[in-house]
Amino acid sequence: MSVRLNRRTVTIPLGMAVASALAFLPNVASAAEAGPRVPAAQSTSAADGETLSYVVNVRPGHSSASVQKAVAKAGGTVVIAYDQIGVIVVHSSKADFAEQIRKYKGVESAGATRTAPLSPQTTTEMWAPQMLTDAEAKAAAAAATDGQEPLQELQWDLPMIKADKAHEVTLGSSEVTVGVIDTGVDDTHPDLAPNFDRAASVNCVSGKPDTTDGAWRPNPGESAHGTHVAGEIAAAKNGIGMVGVAPGVKVSGIKVSTPGGWFYTEAVVCGFVWAAEHGVDITNNSYYTDPWQFNCKDDLDQKALLEAVSRATKYAERKGTVNVAAAGNDNWDLAGKSILDDGSPNDGTPGDRVIDPKKCLDIPAQLPGVVTVASVGAKGIKSSFSNYGQGVIEIAAPGGDSTRYQTPDAPATSGLILGTIPGGGYGYMAGTSMASPHVAGVAALIKSTHPNARPNQVKALLAQGADKKECTTPYDINGDGTVDAECKGGKGNNSFYGKGMTNALNAVKK
Repeated sequence: MSVRLNRRTVTIPLGMAVASALAFLPNVASAAEAGPRVPAAQSTSAADGETLSYVVNVRPGHSSASVQKAVAKAGGTVVIAYDQIGVIVVHSSKADFAEQIRKYKGVESAGATRTAPLSPQTTTEMWAPQMLTDAEAKAAAAAATDGQEPLQELQWDLPMIKADKAHEVTLGSSEVTVGVIDTGVDDTHPDLAPNFDRAASVNCVSGKPDTTDGAWRPNPGESAHGTHVAGEIAAAKNGIGMVGVAPGVKVSGIKVSTPGGWFYTEAVVCGFVWAAEHGVDITNNSYYTDPWQFNCKDDLDQKALLEAVSRATKYAERKGTVNVAAAGNDNWDLAGKSILDDGSPNDGTPGDRVIDPKKCLDIPAQLPGVVTVASVGAKGIKSSFSNYGQGVIEIAAPGGDSTRYQTPDAPATSGLILGTIPGGGYGYMAGTSMASPHVAGVAALIKSTHPNARPNQVKALLAQGADKKECTTPYDINGDGTVDAECKGGKGNNSFYGKGMTNALNAVKK
């Protein structure tokens, strides 16, 4: 069993009845299990000669050009200036660069986007999927009924949100594009190629758009995550493999993850700005912005990262984009009084810090205007790993869970979510990473049937169309007699499911 805690995906191999994923979560692990820790730094600096990346946020009413001159004077090199939101991406090897540039009157905030120096990174396979076997594929195809895709019988998640019924009304509009801000999308996959939007695809890993053909794809050995997400949203209904929630809409790849698996601020900002300016109607964000799981407003570096990403998401929404994000996989109450974050910074030496989730935000999931999605398993109960929080979770969707806790009805064999895999294959993953694209797909169906709807209207229709769910109380997912999480609130507005389960059929009703 492999549980990736630093992302939005939990990978649980098929058929393994093993100890609860909760046993692996950092908020319940003992100090002895976690090993020795050192306090997390309250600011980031590099020794002279070590180049770091920074974001410099221009104070409203001040000139970006003048700030760029100040950047050069302080020892920085401008990589790109997003003047439309007042964010400048900078590289500098000066240890005191951030301290110096913050003194300039035109700078609202500035901070290092990482703790590790800029350097070539090795490729890291994250969230390795459980691959679909030939036997499973043949059995599914044999069980498929007229009108179904060959693997659709394995997609228990579709009927849960009534996507199969929605497809009888419409598959969605090819005028609508969902941007997958992620690890890259393999547009050569036969289930994705018919719906891929090349013009809206890009590589943003450096913080600067790279439109080289195919730059949006994961390189060999890189994560399948983004391709899996793309298939959940828009795998075509073409008689091949699986089918997405919105199989008639377009999907684009906006690659923001480094080969080592980090989603740094400059790349995330680039991704949202790109989406805003290239006709992307919906973005899916199944990650948190590295290296801090939570960015605290009282930390000079983290405050700057929070501001930069916030400006980017707000800009995208002003341009007409609905931003959907995964809530995370640590079984944390994001509306609670405190959280032990012992995994930040994840590109350096993590340290224990107790944070106030009202002052330290998981971005982009907790930013204003972003639709925050919790995960449920095959029985419609909060997934063992899913974060929650009253007033934080907007809506719930299938993200899967171990079959030990939530087993789907036959002929489906896995409690995880089926998706497309680079190279033309299919595989299973679980996590709020898988829940979020279901909501992004439903949002795309809403935009298809309400083409003139603004983001606030699409979000309102998402909430109104959701199937209201009561709290799961008591929530003892592993049956050991101990409550594993406390649900607060009433039907249709609670900390586990927000406004309820997303509903694709309601999305396509005029």
